[in-house]
Amino acid sequence: MSAQTDVSTDLSDSITSDRPVVRRITVRDLGTALYRGRQDFYARPTHGVFLTVIYALVAAVVVFIGLRENLLVLLFPVIAGLALIGPVAACGLYELSRRRENGQNYAWWHVFDVFNAPSRGAIAVIAVMLAILFAVWLMTAVALYGVFFGDTTPASFAGLLSQVFSTPSGWQLLLTGGAIGFVYSVVVFVTTVVSLPMMMHHRIGLLEAVGTSLRAVQLNWRPMAVWYLMVVGLVILGAVPLFIGLAVVVPMLGHATWHLYRAAVE
Repeated sequence: MSAQTDVSTDLSDSITSDRPVVRRITVRDLGTALYRGRQDFYARPTHGVFLTVIYALVAAVVVFIGLRENLLVLLFPVIAGLALIGPVAACGLYELSRRRENGQNYAWWHVFDVFNAPSRGAIAVIAVMLAILFAVWLMTAVALYGVFFGDTTPASFAGLLSQVFSTPSGWQLLLTGGAIGFVYSVVVFVTTVVSLPMMMHHRIGLLEAVGTSLRAVQLNWRPMAVWYLMVVGLVILGAVPLFIGLAVVVPMLGHATWHLYRAAVE
């Protein structure tokens, strides 16, 4: 009986030791992650811009070919929806940050090392799931616009701004769409903030990686909530000057997320 107990204990210990260890982090760690992400970006700034342009073009193609709707109406949903597919697009940035951290060559073509990632199969599954969620979000936005404005479509960007921000229907659209978008973005955030960098770093199963991400958010819910709000705020700030700022904000946040993962998971 004692031998069996010892074997069971040893097995339990080995299973526990194989489980990724989640650390407690503080708001100060968020500042450190942002600082290091900024350093990574300025070390190779063209990489981040290159990657941002690619996934922005992919999003536009999805809208134009997949939905064939008025692109002006979908302008804001597309920008907001980039947060849903951004974590997958940032995988190349995670790899650049990892290589720079290890003192390895991090030339721009290493963004494509995602295809050789230790857990590339699991990353592909998440990519498909987020692409589907992105498409669902856009269809939801189209449906909401139809509910509040019917078949009316603005003739210009100024008309769109007036329609959305200066009419009661536009305010209701913003509130309803914002609430739905919040739910979508929170689900993506809590499931990917740690899992995707981890899958670029280690060979790990999808469920275990997502579970580790959920544990990291649960253990550090206050700093993670601050991080989420910081990400949303910086993306909105980057989108204000005709969305040009996103070319800097998005890649910097991608690099910073790698360093946040390194702080949160042993």
